[in-house]
Amino acid sequence: MKIRKAIIPIAGKGTRFLPATKEIPKEILPILNIPMIHYIVKEAVEAGIEQIIFVTSSGKSSVENFFDRNMELEAYLENNNKQKELELIREIGTMVSVTSVRQKEQLGLGHAVLMAKDLVNDEPFAVLLGDDIVINDNPAIKQLMDVSLKNNGAPVIGVMEVPKQDTNKYGIVKGDIVDEKTLKMTSMVEKPKPEVAPTNLATPGRYVLTPDIFGILESIPRGAGNEYQLTDAINVLCQKRDVFAYRFEGERFDTGSIPGYIDATVDFALKDPKTREFMVTSMRNRLKKYGITL
Repeated sequence: MKIRKAIIPIAGKGTRFLPATKEIPKEILPILNIPMIHYIVKEAVEAGIEQIIFVTSSGKSSVENFFDRNMELEAYLENNNKQKELELIREIGTMVSVTSVRQKEQLGLGHAVLMAKDLVNDEPFAVLLGDDIVINDNPAIKQLMDVSLKNNGAPVIGVMEVPKQDTNKYGIVKGDIVDEKTLKMTSMVEKPKPEVAPTNLATPGRYVLTPDIFGILESIPRGAGNEYQLTDAINVLCQKRDVFAYRFEGERFDTGSIPGYIDATVDFALKDPKTREFMVTSMRNRLKKYGITL
């Protein structure tokens, strides 16, 4: 079955970005002039997703508004002959169908996904975390969708290799090798200590799931952090049916952290011909100013 819907959980409070996120959702913070959430939605759209389901909390309405039409702004741009800007704004406002559901309590990623059950209905769906940007010509979530299609619609978890000492930051998968990029999963552990981690294959925030995950999410107890972990539900799922882990291609930026946000900003500025020269000059001047040598 074609995957038409994607869940993007954005209910978190963004505390690592306070005080900016006191009034502005973290997902609207820009990488240069484009909000980070735009990159996530764009990836989904380029993969063929037709409907975005935001799992939100209070104060997040501006995220949904960003993907709506702004007729007043469009009229202003048209009246002032700002055609390039007008086309950009119209493209954003028409790129995909967007809806949302409230997560009234932040009880974990598993709980957030469960909130979208009635909107997903009995369909396979994608999950993309709202602060993990992956850049690749072939969208990361599309790579997982293709693997799922190849394996009769099976769930597929996107993974990447991480340093062994960082396994306690991620869900870590274990499984049997299918090919150089694919594992048939046997288990999944949420944030294991490096000395007990089964592999260094981590789940940074891309999933293709089937609706049977919802029944599991409704039955599992709270796990790590006293929250309902999607990792725990997937672990149960892979005992019941084939679940695959796939090492997707692409450069990933964890823009939910200050270091990751800075890294993405610098990278995107150097990548863009319009800002590259300025960025290089600025970095040289700042390094000199602070007496930093490389």
